[in-house]
Amino acid sequence: MDMAFTQVCLWTLLAFVLTWTIFHVTNMKKKAAKLVDVAAGERRDGGADVIIVGAGVGGSALAYALAKDGRQVHVIERDMRQPERMMGEFMQPGGRLLLSKLGLQDCLEGIDAQIATGLAVYKDGKEAVAPFPVEDNNFPYEPSARTFHNGRFVQRLRQKASSLPNVRLEEGTVKSLIEEKGVIKGVTYKNSSGEETTAFAPLTVVCDGCYSNLRRSLNDNNAEVLSYTVGYISKNCQLEDPERLKLIMSKPSFTMLYQISSTDVRCLTELFPGNIPSMANGEMADFFKNSIAPQVPQNLRKVFLKGIEEGAQIKAMPTKRMDATLSEKKGVIVLGDAFNMRHPVVASGMMVLLSDVLILRRLLQPLANLGDANKISEVIKSFYVIRKPMSATVNTLGNAFSQVLIASTDEAREAMRQGCYDYLTSGGFRTSGLMALLGGMNPRPLSLIFHLCAITLSSIGQLLSPFPSPLSIWHSLRLFGLSMKMLVPHLKAEGVSQMLSPSYAIAYRKSYMATTAL
Repeated sequence: MDMAFTQVCLWTLLAFVLTWTIFHVTNMKKKAAKLVDVAAGERRDGGADVIIVGAGVGGSALAYALAKDGRQVHVIERDMRQPERMMGEFMQPGGRLLLSKLGLQDCLEGIDAQIATGLAVYKDGKEAVAPFPVEDNNFPYEPSARTFHNGRFVQRLRQKASSLPNVRLEEGTVKSLIEEKGVIKGVTYKNSSGEETTAFAPLTVVCDGCYSNLRRSLNDNNAEVLSYTVGYISKNCQLEDPERLKLIMSKPSFTMLYQISSTDVRCLTELFPGNIPSMANGEMADFFKNSIAPQVPQNLRKVFLKGIEEGAQIKAMPTKRMDATLSEKKGVIVLGDAFNMRHPVVASGMMVLLSDVLILRRLLQPLANLGDANKISEVIKSFYVIRKPMSATVNTLGNAFSQVLIASTDEAREAMRQGCYDYLTSGGFRTSGLMALLGGMNPRPLSLIFHLCAITLSSIGQLLSPFPSPLSIWHSLRLFGLSMKMLVPHLKAEGVSQMLSPSYAIAYRKSYMATTAL
């Protein structure tokens, strides 16, 4: 009897386990099917796979790339008129390579874009050139940059994206994100008719620029205003040697001139908060004439003054810094200046953005169902790591270079400034190495750290020459401290392993800069 009772208990237990297993598996399948149904529901009435907020460089490029992969893309842009921006007018060689990998290289054609082969650098009456390296650069593309009117380039990208039948480009103002249990399901926006409506998609990409009104709802990342870039256009003129961007190490900081079309020259300078002349009463124009123009080399001064004398519109843009952070919300990705900003002095923001677009496109390609929020979260985490070689190099270089360019009566700071000029314009490995980093031809943080340390040591050598004194030793120690202040915060923000390990840079170059990927 005991044996029979035991067998009954065992068979009952086995039946219970089998029943529970069948129920659990069936329930999981129902949940999976429900998720698919939800994702399909979010695409109801022929809706989109992806909603992109913003049709600037990043939004338009991503829309084209995802649509080429067969996705249905809905792009919502606040203003479809040609933008008139003072930034985003310089495409580094690395940016041109990435643009070609996205199939968008022809967007630089037909907009009167100008070839740029490097820098002409001016300091204290001296002039030197720093070209992009042409030979032995391990770069699989023609190593030159392009300058252009930003608005013309953006419009070409929009035209290219909207030429695809599965891209819907709509003018409207996105008011908020639609969230359900921590997952972004779509957006609420006001269309061109002024009607408030909604759009749903499994994935939403926020790419609405540095003034993003959606960023705060996704993370607590705040942009730090570093300075103001103030500039204008001198029309109907051409620079001497127009293929070189003119970088003048002036006071209080740098001044730049560069050809943005065959007849237009961009002139700009950097000013700091608390020292911004008024534009309304003509103080800013007088400041350019009386304070900046005398520091501009004689052969460039006529072009520089032409715009001021002809009453060109002067614009001011805040230069901001914001480290990249991931949102804890699911179903959403943030890109561009809404995600990561650095000082624009190295003119590489578009290059980082195009790199991000290319990485994201490739990570999303294998996913049949973008409604799987967990898989999308995994993609975002991978994206955050893969982008580091390019983004960390540009972020660190931009913010360090901007600090070096600030004029100062401090002997340590001025020694660093002079050391940077000497290093950049000395020719050979030093010039080619820095220009390869600046042009995105060698996105390798470890190489940048090497050059920053070399500039620091050469600057210290100048301070201690010909014989060290207690004061020069003191200034040398301070200079070393300044250098560490430029580098250490980026090691912390970008990640020590990503900055110091060469494996990340090698993997990035192999996957995103190889000739075979063109």
